[in-house]
Amino acid sequence: MAKRVIISGAAGFIGQALCRAFHEDYEVIALSRDALRAASPIGQWATVLEWDARTVGTWARQVEGAHAIINLAGESLAAGRWTQTRRASIVQSRTNSAGAIVDAVSGAKVKPAVVIQASGVGFYGLRGDELLTENSGVGSGFLADVCHRTEAIATRVERSGVRYMAIRSGLVLGGEGGVLPRFIMPYRFFLGGTLGNGRQWLSWISLEDEIRAIRFLMEKASLRGAFNLAAPNPVTMRQFSHTLGRVLGRPAWTRVPAFVLRLVFGRMADELLLASQRAVPQRLTEAGFTFKYPQLQAALEAAIRGEDK
Repeated sequence: MAKRVIISGAAGFIGQALCRAFHEDYEVIALSRDALRAASPIGQWATVLEWDARTVGTWARQVEGAHAIINLAGESLAAGRWTQTRRASIVQSRTNSAGAIVDAVSGAKVKPAVVIQASGVGFYGLRGDELLTENSGVGSGFLADVCHRTEAIATRVERSGVRYMAIRSGLVLGGEGGVLPRFIMPYRFFLGGTLGNGRQWLSWISLEDEIRAIRFLMEKASLRGAFNLAAPNPVTMRQFSHTLGRVLGRPAWTRVPAFVLRLVFGRMADELLLASQRAVPQRLTEAGFTFKYPQLQAALEAAIRGEDK
């Protein structure tokens, strides 16, 4: 009988890719706040169960004897301006789901082998040119606080004797979702270019390497703790925009000043669009993981051509 893997937030960009990649080797249980809607994109690869992402419900029966729980649940960071209400909702969506996973694991008689909690390089805050490894401390700012609080709750599964990992992902680049289509759109109209001064560092990873890395971490029983899921070659915003333009055959000549981004997006601009995080996958590389797309241009070409599935 196939080992069971539970994926929460399974209807999202990364969740769908995980379900597709895992279904041949694992029994995949997908948790979603709208099971009926989620069944359309992922029902062919997983058993979809409804979960409010806040409480322990009947889905917790699936935790008994499961091989892994991968918690991706959380409200989108880029869905709108970060009003006070939105910030509270973002925090609660992540801390509540992590807490419910901890409670489900605690209540299981046969514990899962591993719990993997989604986090992000936002954990490190705004760090300029500093090279960031998993040993770098938590930064300041809203995203750093969200990541730190979520990880602190999720790590409590270790009290139940369960192996735990936090995955601090950079920008995940895939052709059918995530941030890449938003970056591409202006280039379609010959308006591609740089956000801010272009000197801020972007930590990125191809969707295929994101999924491969999660599987690698899940299956290697000796690994635990935090891992940066980012390609070994971060780039500046200017390098990113010019590389994307080259791949698309479009110029990258425009520049949107920081003050304009702040007027449009408010606080979100500083922490999502202008933030500088030069994170590298030190622990992942030391563990023996090999990236299929260590260089940005090849990753972008694969994503745009649909070769990253």
